[in-house]
Amino acid sequence: MQYTIESRPLTTESTHRAAYDGEPRQTTIEAANAGDAITQFVLQSASQLVSLTSPPSGKESVATVRKDDFVFLVRVYSD
Repeated sequence: MQYTIESRPLTTESTHRAAYDGEPRQTTIEAANAGDAITQFVLQSASQLVSLTSPPSGKESVATVRKDDFVFLVRVYSD
Protein backbone atom coordinates (compact mmCIF):
# COMPACT_ATOMS: atom_id res chain seq x y z
CA MET A 1 0.00 0.00 0.00
CA GLN A 2 1.19 3.54 -0.71
CA TYR A 3 1.41 6.03 2.14
CA THR A 4 1.97 9.76 1.88
CA ILE A 5 4.27 11.21 4.52
CA GLU A 6 3.85 14.94 5.06
CA SER A 7 6.41 16.62 7.33
CA ARG A 8 6.49 20.17 8.66
CA PRO A 9 9.11 21.64 11.02
CA LEU A 10 7.63 22.88 14.28
CA THR A 11 10.44 24.46 16.30
CA THR A 12 14.16 24.65 16.84
CA GLU A 13 15.66 24.19 20.28
CA SER A 14 17.60 27.44 20.12
CA THR A 15 14.79 29.73 19.01
CA HIS A 16 11.64 27.82 19.96
CA ARG A 17 10.12 29.20 16.76
CA ALA A 18 9.17 27.53 13.52
CA ALA A 19 12.21 26.80 11.37
CA TYR A 20 10.46 28.16 8.28
CA ASP A 21 7.00 29.07 7.06
CA GLY A 22 7.06 27.01 3.87
CA GLU A 23 4.82 24.27 2.63
CA PRO A 24 5.06 20.80 4.15
CA ARG A 25 7.29 18.30 2.38
CA GLN A 26 5.65 15.18 0.97
CA THR A 27 7.14 11.74 0.42
CA THR A 28 5.44 8.59 -0.85
CA ILE A 29 6.42 5.26 0.72
CA GLU A 30 5.30 1.70 -0.03
CA ALA A 31 4.59 -0.13 3.23
CA ALA A 32 2.28 -2.74 4.76
CA ASN A 33 0.85 -0.24 7.27
CA ALA A 34 1.24 3.30 8.61
CA GLY A 35 3.66 2.17 11.34
CA ASP A 36 5.97 0.59 8.78
CA ALA A 37 5.72 3.71 6.60
CA ILE A 38 6.82 6.03 9.42
CA THR A 39 9.62 3.61 10.37
CA GLN A 40 10.95 3.71 6.79
CA PHE A 41 10.65 7.52 6.74
CA VAL A 42 12.60 7.84 10.00
CA LEU A 43 15.36 5.54 8.72
CA GLN A 44 15.60 7.28 5.32
CA SER A 45 15.78 10.73 6.90
CA ALA A 46 18.21 9.68 9.66
CA SER A 47 15.76 10.97 12.26
CA GLN A 48 14.45 9.83 15.64
CA LEU A 49 10.79 8.94 16.24
CA VAL A 50 9.56 10.76 19.34
CA SER A 51 5.89 9.73 19.30
CA LEU A 52 3.32 8.10 17.03
CA THR A 53 -0.45 8.21 17.37
CA SER A 54 -2.48 5.84 15.22
CA PRO A 55 -6.23 5.83 15.72
CA PRO A 56 -7.90 2.40 15.84
CA SER A 57 -9.88 3.31 12.75
CA GLY A 58 -9.15 6.03 10.27
CA LYS A 59 -6.77 6.93 7.52
CA GLU A 60 -4.29 9.25 9.24
CA SER A 61 -1.57 8.72 11.83
CA VAL A 62 0.38 11.58 13.38
CA ALA A 63 3.99 11.42 14.55
CA THR A 64 6.58 13.70 16.07
CA VAL A 65 10.07 13.23 14.64
CA ARG A 66 13.34 14.82 15.70
CA LYS A 67 16.36 15.49 13.52
CA ASP A 68 19.31 17.46 14.84
CA ASP A 69 17.77 20.43 16.68
CA PHE A 70 14.52 20.40 14.66
CA VAL A 71 11.19 18.85 15.63
CA PHE A 72 8.80 17.84 12.86
CA LEU A 73 5.09 17.13 12.82
CA VAL A 74 4.56 14.20 10.47
CA ARG A 75 1.22 13.10 9.01
CA VAL A 76 0.97 9.58 7.54
CA TYR A 77 -2.02 8.72 5.39
CA SER A 78 -3.10 6.52 2.51
CA ASP A 79 -5.05 7.76 -0.46
